Amino acid sequence: MSVREYLDRFLGDESETRTPIQRLVGSDAALVVGLLLAVYVVFIAIGTVLGYGINGQVNALARLTFLTAVYALAVLALNLHWGYTGLFNIGVAGFMAVGTYTMMMVSAAPDARVPGLGLPLWVGVLAGMAAAAFIGLIAALPALRLRADYLAIVTIAFSEIIRISYLSSTLQSFTIAGTELGTGGGGGIGIQNDPDTVILETLNAIPGIGSVIGGITSAAQNAGVQPSVVNNWLYAIVLLVFVVAFYWLLARIGNSPFGRVLKAIREDEDVARALGKNTNLFKIKSFMVGCALMGLAGILWQGSLGFVNPNTFLPQVTFFIWIALIIGGAGSNTGSVVGAALFAAVLFEGPRYVANVASQTLELGSSPSTFAGAVGALFDLEVATFFAYALNNIASLRLILVGLVLIWLMQNRPEGLLGHRKETASSIPLGRPTRDSAVTDGGEEQ
Repeated sequence: MSVREYLDRFLGDESETRTPIQRLVGSDAALVVGLLLAVYVVFIAIGTVLGYGINGQVNALARLTFLTAVYALAVLALNLHWGYTGLFNIGVAGFMAVGTYTMMMVSAAPDARVPGLGLPLWVGVLAGMAAAAFIGLIAALPALRLRADYLAIVTIAFSEIIRISYLSSTLQSFTIAGTELGTGGGGGIGIQNDPDTVILETLNAIPGIGSVIGGITSAAQNAGVQPSVVNNWLYAIVLLVFVVAFYWLLARIGNSPFGRVLKAIREDEDVARALGKNTNLFKIKSFMVGCALMGLAGILWQGSLGFVNPNTFLPQVTFFIWIALIIGGAGSNTGSVVGAALFAAVLFEGPRYVANVASQTLELGSSPSTFAGAVGALFDLEVATFFAYALNNIASLRLILVGLVLIWLMQNRPEGLLGHRKETASSIPLGRPTRDSAVTDGGEEQ
C-alpha cells in the first residue's frame, strides 16, 4: 500500500465527504511539510546528541534544506522525461553541466583566470537554459528513435562526452571572433558573482525585504548564529521557491492537452501515433523542456558554489537523482519532492550522522585498515571491529546502502512511495447531467 493509498483510506476516499481539516491534512502540501518537519526533528535530536550548538544546528538544517531543494529541482525535471513521457534519460548530469558551464562562460569576467563574456548573471542563466535545451535537441533527434534501454545507453554516453569535452585541453582556452573564452579544462572554471551571492544581494537591495533580512540576521547573531549560516538559510529558502515554481510548471504541463499526449506516449506510443499524434515532435519538445530545467537546476545547485570542474558532474550524480525519483514514485510531482527529501536526509546525510553518533556513544576500538581485515574480524565474531571499519569508511559504504535500497524498492515498491496515483482525466465533470441540471440549462422537465 502506497503512502497516498494509506492516507485515502484513513481520511476517506471521496473528497466530497471530507471536512476542510481532512482535505488539508490529506493534501500534498501537508504531506511534504509534515515530512520536512519530521526530518528536522530527527536531525535536531541527532545534533543534540552530538553536542551541536545553536549555530551548528541551524547550519545542519540549512544544508539539509539545500540538498532537499536541489535534488527536488533535478528530480522534477527528470520526472518530465520519465514520469510523464517515458523517456529513459540517464544523462541528467551532462545537461546540468551544459547549463552551469554556459552560465559561467557567459557571466565570468573577461580578466578572470578563465575569461568569459562578463555579461550579467541573469543573461548567463537564460543562456545556460537555452544551451541545455539546444543540446537536448541535438541528443533527441537521433536518440528518440530508440526505445528504453538503448535510449538510456545513448543519453549516458552523451553525458560522458559532454563531461570529457569540458575536461579536454582543447576547450581549456579558445578564441571566438576575437573574444577569449574557455572551460578551464581539468582546472575548472569559477565565477565571482555566483547565483547565491547575486540573489542575496538583490533581495537585500529591495527596501522592504532588505530590512526584514537585516532584522533576521541581527537577531540570529544575537542568538549565536553566524551571518554566513543565515545566508545559507536564505538561499535554501530561495531554492524552495524555485521548487514550488518547478512543481507548478509541471502540474500545468501535466494537466494540459500537451501533457495528456505525453502520458499517452508513456503508456503506449503506438496507440498515440495511431490517433494522429506526431509522437516524435512531442517527445522532442518534452526532452528540450526537461533539459532546460536540468540546466537551471545545475546552475542553482553547482553554480551557487562559484566554481565547478568536470568531475562535479560524474554519472553518480545522475544515479542519485534517479534513486530519489524511484523512492518518491515516477509520474508524481509530490513523489519527486518526497523522494528528494528522503534521499537527502536518509541516504545522503544520514549515514554520516549515524557514524558520528556511533563514534561518540560506542567504544569500538581500533579499525582495520583493509576490507579483508574487517571481514576477517567478522568471521572471528569481532562485530565491533567490523562496525568500526564500516563507520570509518561510511562514505564508500553509503553507495552500498544506496544499492541495497534500490534493490529493495525494485522488488517491493517498484512504483515508489506515491506511485499509481489517480490522475484527473479532465478539468471538467464528464458525467451525464442530472435532471435538475438539465432543467436549469434550459432543458424541458420530463
